[in-house]
Amino acid sequence: MVAALTATIIAPARAGPSGEPLLPANSEAVAQVAAPALLDLQEGPTLTSPKTVTAPQDLGDEASSDDAVRPTGDLSSMVAQLRASDAGNHELECLATGIYFESKSESLAGQLAVGKVIANRAQSGGRFPGTYCGVLFQRGQFSFVHGRSLPSVPRASRQWQTAVAVAKIVDQDLHESSVGKALFFHARYVSPGWRMKRVASIGNHVFYR
Repeated sequence: MVAALTATIIAPARAGPSGEPLLPANSEAVAQVAAPALLDLQEGPTLTSPKTVTAPQDLGDEASSDDAVRPTGDLSSMVAQLRASDAGNHELECLATGIYFESKSESLAGQLAVGKVIANRAQSGGRFPGTYCGVLFQRGQFSFVHGRSLPSVPRASRQWQTAVAVAKIVDQDLHESSVGKALFFHARYVSPGWRMKRVASIGNHVFYR
């Protein structure tokens, strides 16, 4: 994914013109991806004591979490039960960071959708890196990623704790999202002209496959 616009866009990995932003980004750190190249995402998380996450060398399958808590109810109820300042492991930290920077101001459904795109990429079978962290660190995909580390996040903030909860829901596949197997998204105010199947529009983002 190659960042090109300050607007949030997730462009297809090497599938479109470079210069398009990837996933929608917030004012804090707008992720951008070359339209046809990759995707453009928005910005990242916050912590009470700023913590830096470095790019993984070989994370394998750290993403699964054996949380003792099995949330029930609708999406809002699940999020309320799973909110926490600590994601639990490095992979969930990366997933929560992507959700935070790309969609923290969106509805829960919108945050879930962004998380699903990151997860779908990690599970794409070779088209993208096979871990959440790998997906975020893929070159040119997320504008909030600089170098080999992720920005620190305010862990005491409710938005970060919500992002952690949504990351757990995505990781454990506890709630369906209307974006299905979407792999790309961009902000509604951007028109990258992608020749892909549009699968959903949620909040400020439009999702594609």
